[in-house]
Amino acid sequence: MTVGFAFTGSFCTFRAAMEALRSVKETFGSAVPVFSEHAATMDTRFGKAADFVREAEEICGVPAITTIAQAEPIGPKKLFDALVICPCTGNTMAKIAGGVNDTAVTMAAKSQLRNGRPVILAPSTNDGLSGSAANLGLLLNRRHIYIVPFRQDDPEKKPRSLTADLTLLCETISAAMEGRQLQPIVRG
Repeated sequence: MTVGFAFTGSFCTFRAAMEALRSVKETFGSAVPVFSEHAATMDTRFGKAADFVREAEEICGVPAITTIAQAEPIGPKKLFDALVICPCTGNTMAKIAGGVNDTAVTMAAKSQLRNGRPVILAPSTNDGLSGSAANLGLLLNRRHIYIVPFRQDDPEKKPRSLTADLTLLCETISAAMEGRQLQPIVRG
């Protein structure tokens, strides 16, 4: 089984996402890294983009997909059995909910969905219980889109922030391959 593993801009969660990528590779055997253009090029206080791309490529043993042109063949060539977007920002959720395909990651999702194959979203957004809530609701009702169970990130300091429970990622992928959403989606 080949799992596409896409990174978007929630840079503070890249370290945890990288560990999740290791787990996916170990569990399913083959993984291909995909980075949005910002995730692939933007250095932040959490690290250098080139270092994250290099680490993902080393884990997977293949070059990362970092452009729309590289992501477009995912659908026609049926390259992935499943696509994980981890972390999945509110911005990326909005784009997928609205059918916008302007990054390597959103093109990968479109390419995957055109074949009726699962796309697994691991939300990480400071506005999950405000501005992004409507898009999350739309995506929960879409065929072939599955959500990694999530919880509030920091209810006291960031009461609208959500983060996926990445310990449930592999289980969520397995459930998605069976056509079912892992429950409960909202964790305490």
